Amino acid sequence: MTVVGILHPGSMGAAVAAQASLNGAEVLWCPQGRSSATKERAQRYGLAAVGGLAELTERADIILSICPPARAENVAVEVSAHPFTGIYVDGNAISPASMARVCAIVARTGATVVDGSLIGSPPSASKSTRLYLSGPADALTPVGALFTGSAVRPHLLPGGIGRASALKLSYSSYQKASRVLAAVSYALARDYGVEDELLDIAQGRTTSYLAETAYIPKVAARSWRWGPEMREVAHALQEAGLPPDLADASAAIMSRWDGLKDSSLGIPQALDHLHDAADGEPG
Repeated sequence: MTVVGILHPGSMGAAVAAQASLNGAEVLWCPQGRSSATKERAQRYGLAAVGGLAELTERADIILSICPPARAENVAVEVSAHPFTGIYVDGNAISPASMARVCAIVARTGATVVDGSLIGSPPSASKSTRLYLSGPADALTPVGALFTGSAVRPHLLPGGIGRASALKLSYSSYQKASRVLAAVSYALARDYGVEDELLDIAQGRTTSYLAETAYIPKVAARSWRWGPEMREVAHALQEAGLPPDLADASAAIMSRWDGLKDSSLGIPQALDHLHDAADGEPG
């Protein structure tokens, strides 16, 4: 029986851990310092409580760190204070650079570190979640095997630490920001009594812009006039007492496409222009 430790069983972590238990794994968790809601959730999912983190690290073969991203490095430090030579999976929404720091912290114990990212809602009888994994190849297979046939669908990525984290943030940068932008857009429309008309326009489109990659070069070629338009959006939002930051940021991004007026670039060339030349290539 594989023994899994879960840090900490929030709504996503507990649900993911429960899927591992369906495949016969024993799932441990540490209730010290956790809220009553977390304790109730762990009990509901059938997780086994241990006396402390020292016991969890001693017994676990695989540790899953699924916590708020701001806590990921602190959790890694807490784990590294105890001997652990199993597999440590950081499944948090952190940057590749943050993931590299987590790897360096946990690797001091002799553990093998796997970079993980979860995309989707917490897994259940009606919903599945994708778990992307990157890192040492010999560690990816046993982690993926925890969830074979479950509502957690493992996807093993080639390459090393940082790939899974980069994928998560690439997706989140659109998904989360677009939700916030939608809220700001509707707030402005409501101030002028045109929210129903805005909804009618939006309902005429059912495809996610994230899937329309062929449109990216068109955006680059039109940024010479779309950038100033976004500045006007920012002014309108500010006049209404709404946050202009997303509109200002969009205009600043479009300024990187200055000089591409009505050009016919391909997707790779359009994306290349978004990189700051002073920054060089991403690591």
